[in-house]
Amino acid sequence: FHIGEREEKCIIEDIPRDTLVVGNYKVQRWQIHTHDFLESAPGLGMFVTVSSPSGEVLLSKLYGPQGTFSFTSYLSGEHIICFQSNSTRFAVIAGSKLRIHLDIRVGEHFLDESAIKAKDKVNEVNVRLEHLIEQIHHVTREQDYEREREEKFRRTSEETNSNILWWAIVQTLILISVGIWQIKSLRDFFISKKLV
Repeated sequence: FHIGEREEKCIIEDIPRDTLVVGNYKVQRWQIHTHDFLESAPGLGMFVTVSSPSGEVLLSKLYGPQGTFSFTSYLSGEHIICFQSNSTRFAVIAGSKLRIHLDIRVGEHFLDESAIKAKDKVNEVNVRLEHLIEQIHHVTREQDYEREREEKFRRTSEETNSNILWWAIVQTLILISVGIWQIKSLRDFFISKKLV
């Protein structure tokens, strides 16, 4: 994605609790002379801020033009990940664009292949088995989180349907009472004018 040099851009990630999130990014600066983005942006860094669904800041750190950040969520919900450059140029001068390449991985723990190759076959199987068990735990947490979200959505839908039913009943009663009042008023009017 692209942002201005002094602009803040935020991304919302829906993350289950107790989940590791790893993000890799790379910043490129727009070069006016070549009309292209430079391969790297030396001297330019990024402030990365991560907020939990309750608004608590989980991570706030300055990184270089490319880097890796990670955090573990302790609450389920929408986590806000914000990026802002550390540019100190004035707003009038700092008009160049930045391109950010971002890769966010939720719940993944990567195997170190070189460490696995160095160990014997029994240890390799053991490490892979532990990795699979960890992935199973992540899938279970993800399913529990989706189940919680579905239950919350169902409750909200049932409350809305109940409110709509009561509102329809109230509208019907108002309509009937206004109709009866109009009939009575017209009847009294015709009787007073001796038309009936």
